[in-house]
Amino acid sequence: MLISNPSPPAPEESAPPRILQKFAYLLSARWVREALQAVFLIYLARVSATTYGEFMLAVGLGSILLLVAEFGLNLPLVSLLARKDGDPDAALTQVSLLKGILLVLSLIGVASFMEWQGYSRSLKYVMFMLCLGLGLEALSNSFFVALEVRGRQDLQGKIKVVAAALGFGYGLIALALGAPPLVIAAFKLIESLVNLGGGFILVRSRGNFRFKWPSLGRLGSLLRLGLVFALIEVSAIIYNKANLFFLQKYAGAAGVAQYSVPWQIVDGLSAIVSGLLLQSVMFPLFVQLWEVDRDKVTQLAQDASRWLLAIALVVMFVLFIESDRIIALVYGPRYPEAPWLQKLLSVTVIFAFMHNLAALLMISMRLQRLLLIFYLCGLAFNLVWCSLVIPRAPLMGAALAMVLTKGGVAVLTVSFCQRRLGLMRRRPLLQLGLTVLIGALLYFIGNGLLPREATEALALAPTLFLAGRWWLRGRKLA
Repeated sequence: MLISNPSPPAPEESAPPRILQKFAYLLSARWVREALQAVFLIYLARVSATTYGEFMLAVGLGSILLLVAEFGLNLPLVSLLARKDGDPDAALTQVSLLKGILLVLSLIGVASFMEWQGYSRSLKYVMFMLCLGLGLEALSNSFFVALEVRGRQDLQGKIKVVAAALGFGYGLIALALGAPPLVIAAFKLIESLVNLGGGFILVRSRGNFRFKWPSLGRLGSLLRLGLVFALIEVSAIIYNKANLFFLQKYAGAAGVAQYSVPWQIVDGLSAIVSGLLLQSVMFPLFVQLWEVDRDKVTQLAQDASRWLLAIALVVMFVLFIESDRIIALVYGPRYPEAPWLQKLLSVTVIFAFMHNLAALLMISMRLQRLLLIFYLCGLAFNLVWCSLVIPRAPLMGAALAMVLTKGGVAVLTVSFCQRRLGLMRRRPLLQLGLTVLIGALLYFIGNGLLPREATEALALAPTLFLAGRWWLRGRKLA
């Protein structure tokens, strides 16, 4: 059996230091991979803007493919594997088989899409290679879930570090040797195959795993189980990536590169900050408290919204004011359009922060179906906007598509939570608005009279001072 019904863990196994240690394995692996990925992408962007644009286009399409192949099945798989009266071998087989079928169908869809778009042969090969590599993550994640259920996060972390080192190491060497794009693109396939092979070998060796063929009825039940969350994820990734495909058609790979450089920075910061604050800290609390103390959920949500707004304003200001320096420092002089695009895209930070909070609250309230409707509205608007505006003004249209779509979805989700929970209170909003006005005034006074860095620090001082007061007040109340 893959996972036998284990006896209760020993005291030291369940102790907080042991839990934190398991978390640290995964977190360290994530940091190693993200660092290697950042080095690879920056090097690629410096070597060739065209190739970088093609890779970003492929990653956008591959991200959609991965979500389709995953189909929201990882979360149900945890429950299926952890049941004492369940059949873990059958569960893992069923989920993996279903993911494999969805992956094959998705790859056929990718090939058809590229043919429909009339991409060149070389671009189609590169995109298919990267999409295949990304899609295989769906299968490896099934085995990683099995390792997590068994408490072997240490093994999972080691596999991911080795896979990232081999994949991105290969990619960096290929870049340094001047290899063609298709050869470079194999880095993702290498990483995914190492993850898949390592995960399968460890699951089989540690648990005597045996494949058990499922019935069609069981596969249908799994599909229904993950459908809503899968549709939410697919809708989100499509409206986040659709503008890239319109850009490729009307501005080529060079246009995709000019847009992708600032978007990688803006979206990366949004994902890291809001992800750490919300998914890792707040979301588990929301889920646990919703059934027992909804007033406490409201209080936590109000506190979170206040802090997220303050952090978002600081991040937005730095991204806006320092766009020229950030782009030049990270990506070099090849992207003249990127600084002004980053200024425009920085507005999405506040939308992303507040929407993510509201979306997690809605899931905690078991309103994921309503959340899906909001996402579908955003997707419909995004596709209409991209089709009408990007052909006339490619870069501006792509940036505005993202700003308006994220803003619209944020308005829908935040407005709902405001009515249900009173998400944002008037007094903190007035305080924050006043600090922004004071900061803007100080910036305009200091601009030209003080060094650039001093002026920016002066402008941020009121917001940082208010955040400090909120922090001290929170500690006092605690």
